Amino acid sequence: MKYLDKINSPEDVKKLSREELPELAKECREVLIDTVSQNGGHLASNLGVVELTIALHRVFDSPNDKIIWDVGHQCYTHKLLTGRYKEFSTLRKENGLSGFTKPAESEHDIFYSGHSSVSVSQALGIATANSINDKKNTTIAVIGDGAFTGGLAYEALNNAGRSGKKLIVILNDNEMSISKNVGSVARYLAVIRSSPRYFKLKAKTEKVLNKIPLVGKKLSASVYKAKTRLKNMIYKSTFFEDLGFRYMGPIDGHNIDQLYEALESAKLINDMPVLLHINTVKGKGYDFAEKSPSEFHGVSEFNINTGEPIYSGKNFSSEFGELICSMAEKDKRICAVTAAMALGTGLQEFSEKHPERFFDVGIAEEHAVTFSAGLAKGGMLPVFAVYSTFLQRCFDQIVHDGTMQNLHMVLAVDRAGFVGEDGISHQGILDASFLNSIPGITVYSVSTYAGLRHCFVNAVYHNDGVVAIRYPRGQEKPVPENIDYVSEAYDVYGNLESKNYIVTYGRIFSHACIARDMLIKDGKDFSVIKLNRIVPIDKQAVLTSINAEHIFFFEEGIKNGGIGETFGELLAENSYKGSYKLTAVDNEFVPHAPVSKLYEEYSLDADGMYNICSEK
Repeated sequence: MKYLDKINSPEDVKKLSREELPELAKECREVLIDTVSQNGGHLASNLGVVELTIALHRVFDSPNDKIIWDVGHQCYTHKLLTGRYKEFSTLRKENGLSGFTKPAESEHDIFYSGHSSVSVSQALGIATANSINDKKNTTIAVIGDGAFTGGLAYEALNNAGRSGKKLIVILNDNEMSISKNVGSVARYLAVIRSSPRYFKLKAKTEKVLNKIPLVGKKLSASVYKAKTRLKNMIYKSTFFEDLGFRYMGPIDGHNIDQLYEALESAKLINDMPVLLHINTVKGKGYDFAEKSPSEFHGVSEFNINTGEPIYSGKNFSSEFGELICSMAEKDKRICAVTAAMALGTGLQEFSEKHPERFFDVGIAEEHAVTFSAGLAKGGMLPVFAVYSTFLQRCFDQIVHDGTMQNLHMVLAVDRAGFVGEDGISHQGILDASFLNSIPGITVYSVSTYAGLRHCFVNAVYHNDGVVAIRYPRGQEKPVPENIDYVSEAYDVYGNLESKNYIVTYGRIFSHACIARDMLIKDGKDFSVIKLNRIVPIDKQAVLTSINAEHIFFFEEGIKNGGIGETFGELLAENSYKGSYKLTAVDNEFVPHAPVSKLYEEYSLDADGMYNICSEK
């Protein structure tokens, strides 16, 4: 690479001429497309912010000036320009670069950002600290229009607008556009108003007017009001300025010169926060991503020439999507709710077949749960499909607006357990533990497609209150055919009178079955209990193993407050005399790595289970 090879820090970006920057942008896009096609990751969003990232590092002095990315998955070009180009091929690989901003990885990454809508709050906190400590550095929050649908962003804007702090919020808007009838005029005025020369002239003019005896201040105020009325006619909105921001834009987010001018202007404003509105094209520079940005938001490996994924086929998300569609055909009460994840949660077909009962609320998980409570109160059967990692954001709503009200709704918890390369913020290892603490909730955890179908029907029609069904990312794993289906709450693989038991739930049941077969070959008497309903645990499942000499519980989740701890407590309450060993994630955050590697590291694969059970 002609330019990227020479860039080891943002200072090297500043050394390039303005004429060289488009070629740098082109190189960045080539690296992004090539790397993500091999490693997977977030492509469309990153392709859309290439020019913005270059302009930011031209104008500001990172890390003294803090650039906060929201969501952090759009930071790939930022990584390339902050000394990580030579490592970029390790993106999302074990022990390689994270797919998100990560402070432990670089001083230029200010926060670990895997969840959206947080940047304005974080940036305001830093800007306030700068003010207290009399620091003149600039804090910049780069927030996408998707993240702008989250309520936390508006709470922060409300506080930031009245703060008077030196803060720049960049709204990266890749969907809205200015209406055609005033588009060219508005764009022209936006560019003029974003010029440093405009701000310097404006300041001088106001200074001169204010010095005119008797009428100066009144004249200055009249000019301001006239300008505001004209601007309102063109832009149709003063929302940000009403909050207390200096609004600039919208400008072309792929024009480096315009971006540079606008950022230099924003940098001059010290007495109030700035909202810089830019328009970008998601997937810019890669035809397949431009045409289908949602499909190229988060991708696995794909063929660069065709845009087709390397691996495809059925998975738990698609099975869930087919299932809820078929049930909704027969039951007009069933509604599907998603928080900007229709494609990822398998609800695309539902949105097309039943649009009147499909609700995408944007990145607003808290609202999704409380909205579902309203649907339930109105006699509907709401199903909120959400990734495990994002379910964390609506704990209070599940408690206060769901279970406390005893309203019947279903939480379809996708990506439960390890998710692999998406990493520390996306591992679905907390939901079983925190759901376990909520009174009155029912939680199922499935290991097969058949189990998903069975539990989903139970959740919709045979349970009251809030019911969660958790299922993993990807495809089902093979399980033995000769399982003893004891009840809807648990199953047994092996002899009910065994002296030793493995107890588990979810997809690692497959590993437990393999480990059990290995132990049987060694002449050891083992059976496996698979919990289908993990909250509340069926008392009979506990009593089934109560006479065993050794019980081993394996859990693909956090140990503290998890299902394994509860099972152990129930054994103790029933005077269990044998030994009990729990293997789970030992109260830590799990870094990015292939799921198979994580199973191995945490002794949740078949070999790990076999070794632990052999030790006794």
